[in-house]
Amino acid sequence: MKILKQIFIILIITFLGELISKTLSLPIPGNVLGMLLLLIALLTRVIKPEHIEEVSNYLLNNLAFFFVPASIGIMGCVDVLKGNVTKLLIICFISTCIVLVVTAHTVQFVSKLMNKKQS
Repeated sequence: MKILKQIFIILIITFLGELISKTLSLPIPGNVLGMLLLLIALLTRVIKPEHIEEVSNYLLNNLAFFFVPASIGIMGCVDVLKGNVTKLLIICFISTCIVLVVTAHTVQFVSKLMNKKQS
């Protein structure tokens, strides 16, 4: 019963994100809004991490399975991708570099905050 409650919490928040996205005709996908709502709920302690911990850990541990449908979909569009392989590789390289730089700066920032907090 506990796991059903945790799944229900996550599904309700996802549904709210979709509802907000469709109702307000926002260019942001509903699942992204749902994640933002979940983040806000966790930060404000409306939802405690313990309320969704087991299901969240299960989903994270099996995350690779969620990429299988997307990978199969891409394989079905090989003819569309053929002429754009170089462009896609350049985009992948640039976006990876950006993510690495932003992550490094974020880790340094958080590390400085933690050191100040401990001092």
